[in-house]
Amino acid sequence: MKQGILNFIFFIFIGLILPLTINAQEDSLIIVGNEISVPSELNMNQLKSVLKGEKLRWNNGTKVVLALMKTSTPVGTYMCNKIYNMTGNELNKYFLALVFQGKAKAPTFFNSVEELEVYVAKTPGAIGVLQNTDDKLLKVILVDGKNQL
Repeated sequence: MKQGILNFIFFIFIGLILPLTINAQEDSLIIVGNEISVPSELNMNQLKSVLKGEKLRWNNGTKVVLALMKTSTPVGTYMCNKIYNMTGNELNKYFLALVFQGKAKAPTFFNSVEELEVYVAKTPGAIGVLQNTDDKLLKVILVDGKNQL
């Protein structure tokens, strides 16, 4: 009888708790930047200012270049919600308005993580948002002392 209860509890754990742990890891975001010109650490307010196109230059004078996953991709959709608190369409309209007003340059949007990684690694001032990376040419930027959001 006790073995049956233990098996039941085990299956409940595997079925309910384990997927939540896996999804939490998949849903984390990291901020990556060009190795040379992007700072190693930002606080959340600084990051949001950069990602919203409000901060146009890094402290060393290099232009900020935004590299984001397309808002139609799973990572892009999650990024819109978590960082911008917007839908994909709202974010696209937000940047369209900034560009139209001459206040900022539009981000470069990518369909694949690999393309974004190559772009950020080769582009001075570039910063991007990903779920994870193994690319050694990219700098993972700490946000409030953490490497994941």
